[in-house]
Amino acid sequence: MKIHKSAEDYLEMILRLSEEKGYVRSVDIAAGLSVSKPSVSVAMKHLREDGYITMDKESYIALTDAGMEIARRIYDRHKALTEILIRIGVDPDVAQEDACKVEHDISTQTYDAIVAQLKK
Repeated sequence: MKIHKSAEDYLEMILRLSEEKGYVRSVDIAAGLSVSKPSVSVAMKHLREDGYITMDKESYIALTDAGMEIARRIYDRHKALTEILIRIGVDPDVAQEDACKVEHDISTQTYDAIVAQLKK
C-alpha cells in the first residue's frame, strides 16, 4: 500500500503521541509536526476516509490496524536510522532530522542491512 510521505508523517506522529501521552488530539499533532491546525484537520479527514484513523465524539484520534501498520513501519525505521547515525558520530538532533528525511525513501534492502548492523 502506497501513501504520501506527509500521510506517513501524520501516522507516525499519531503513534508517537499515543505512546507518549496515551491520547492524541489534533492540536498535539499540529505542535509535533509544526503545522497549522487547519492542515491537521484536512489530513485527519483524508486519513479517516482512507481507513487509517478513527476519531471519537471527543475528537480523540486513534490508529486503525492499517494505520498502525504504516505508523509502526515508519517509526521503527526512524528509530533505527537515528540510532545508527548517532553511533557513527552524528549529533543526536541532526540524526533525528536526517532520519526523518530518509525513513520514507530508504529501500527495504538497505534498511534490513542497517538493522543487521545495529544488532552487531
